[in-house]
Amino acid sequence: MDASPEPGPVSRVVLVGFMCSGKTSVGRELDRLLRWTHVDLDREVERAAGATVAEIFARRGEAAFRALEAEAAERVAGRGEVVLSPGGGWITAPGALERLGPGTLSVWLQVSPEEVLRRGSWKPGKRPLLAGPNPMDAVLRLLAEREPLYRRADLALPTDGRNPTHTALRILQEVQARGTRSGGASAPS
Repeated sequence: MDASPEPGPVSRVVLVGFMCSGKTSVGRELDRLLRWTHVDLDREVERAAGATVAEIFARRGEAAFRALEAEAAERVAGRGEVVLSPGGGWITAPGALERLGPGTLSVWLQVSPEEVLRRGSWKPGKRPLLAGPNPMDAVLRLLAEREPLYRRADLALPTDGRNPTHTALRILQEVQARGTRSGGASAPS
């Protein structure tokens, strides 16, 4: 979570965090503010596979999904002026952050277990890793496994009780403070 002492200019932003932390919503809003391209990695995987994330998990398993997710991330890794919203487990792939390369600002969108269940409750069947008799146990277990990886992000922002615009504006401030490699991060008018 500690930013490097002299961070370089930003050419891409990756939003990491648990499911339902707001990565897609914040990514869309940040895309609008920066005038960059937003890439929702789950949608990229679904497009490439011709199946939903839930269908991929059900038919092929989590390992197959993670392989497709890594391939999709590789296609984005070298691009500039992109906001990337990967799935919550993307960070578990060894070297996932590092493969995005220099100029990447990683932002951990923090969410409480209670908020995960509240936000995810209106999408039954869309969160395969929460299927089962006790979703809270699944959330707590997965958060415990992933939190050390999320902590490696350059910036951590809580999302409970905050709207995506508020969070995106805070990220925009960080991008502007660091500068951009291609000059695309001007303040919105």
